[in-house]
Amino acid sequence: MTRPTGTRDGAVSDLPDDPPWKALWALVLGFFMILVDTTIVSVATPALVEAFDSDVTTVMWVTSAYLLAYAVPLLVTGRLGDLVGPKNVYMTGLAVFTGASLWCALAGTVEMLVAARVAQGLGAALMTPQTMTVVTRTFAPEVRGVAMSLWGATAGVAMLVGPVLGGVLLDTAGWRWIFLINVPVGLVGLVLAARLVPRLRPHARTFDPIGVALSALGTFCAVFAIQEGERFGWGQVWGWVSIPLLLGVGVAVLLAFVAWQAWGASAPLVPLGLFRDRNFTASSIGVSAIGFSMSSAMFPLVIYAQTVRGWSPTESALLLVPQALVSILLARWVGRRINLVQNRLLAGPGFVLVACSLVAFWFVMGPTTPVWLLVVPSFLYGLGSVHVWGPMSTSATRRLPLQRAGAGSGVYNTMRQVGSVLGSAGIAWAMDWRVSVHLPGGLDRTTDGTLTGASADAYTRALGEAMLLPAAVSVVGMVAAFLLVGPDSAGRGLLGRGAGAASGPRQRGAR
Repeated sequence: MTRPTGTRDGAVSDLPDDPPWKALWALVLGFFMILVDTTIVSVATPALVEAFDSDVTTVMWVTSAYLLAYAVPLLVTGRLGDLVGPKNVYMTGLAVFTGASLWCALAGTVEMLVAARVAQGLGAALMTPQTMTVVTRTFAPEVRGVAMSLWGATAGVAMLVGPVLGGVLLDTAGWRWIFLINVPVGLVGLVLAARLVPRLRPHARTFDPIGVALSALGTFCAVFAIQEGERFGWGQVWGWVSIPLLLGVGVAVLLAFVAWQAWGASAPLVPLGLFRDRNFTASSIGVSAIGFSMSSAMFPLVIYAQTVRGWSPTESALLLVPQALVSILLARWVGRRINLVQNRLLAGPGFVLVACSLVAFWFVMGPTTPVWLLVVPSFLYGLGSVHVWGPMSTSATRRLPLQRAGAGSGVYNTMRQVGSVLGSAGIAWAMDWRVSVHLPGGLDRTTDGTLTGASADAYTRALGEAMLLPAAVSVVGMVAAFLLVGPDSAGRGLLGRGAGAASGPRQRGAR
């Protein structure tokens, strides 16, 4: 049964009396798919090297190109949803992503595959901010915590499921199915989005082309330098272009972007007033920290399982399953408590558990460690992360006015993605450093290719010590989490004062 309902947009919508859970599940399907693709290729590198008769450096661009194309436009695509409506942008992105997935599966050369992955990343960038915006604008405050917790748990679970799913598909169907599986899922997602996601009224009327150019150039240079620095040895990339130069240009252009947003733009791409909201700033720092931890912690684990223990890609990825299962099972439970307790009492201890689990991995990892002992810290990591994603996501948008929901979602997701890029770069540096300390002469292998006992012990110590880096970053996230305030009703924050005054318990977006 439906009835006319006043919306937070000031429009009237004929929507169901229940919160729009079906719309959330439609969005989560697409969101899950694009995040799985950030990690699913990580276990396919050897297969791609063999399939294209290429080298590891070239094949690594299959992952790097996607991450770059995903991260760079997020600030712009968040604002684009405000300009033309989040549903329109989401469905466009999903169509691009689905078509690019088919292109990836049919690629005949590694260069074509990299180009298709760029298209995939652009589609993902169009989609991601819109999912968060729709949740913010369609769920009433009393149920938004559960919705955001499911949204946040999707982000955490997807990054863990990627290597598992990739390993299974590689072992059973071949590398092309890593991408081909997205096609039917994307088509189903398009149908569900068309039928179930509400058509929200655009807020913005103007765009900021100078801000777009500055943010894209600055983000690309900075993210590329951080992401690829270890691969290029922090030296030359092309001719006189070096990693330090790109990083310097990126930082300088981003500073110019901030100055333009503060004093030059009439309709800023990123309203700097967003950061006057304590919750938004703390949540943005926190989501960067959990993104860093999530992307960095899995690499030493997978390498340890495959190189030291000799497990297959599927077997090694199963180490991540306890984390994913705990996140899935507890997401709704955590979401129901977001409006009942102080969010810092959920996210703060969550970060503590994440840090402790990473220290525990360092402590227990060994060439002959029983599997059950490795499962314990994996379980603790999932228990901690599920208490972080939902409260952080809810707190980020809790007190933002609706006209800034798209910009806020873009910034928040950019911070998450930048954290992931920093994590990938940081763990590569940490592993290289600790391996050079423990194995200055390199790995010693037996005639059958397995590591010698001494080499396996030293390599394991190096990988375990590298995991202390994401543990330390998790402490930064803990500090940010304990700065959160709330719960309180939407619209009472520094930015949202009065924004929610006219909103009743059935706040929804208009079709």
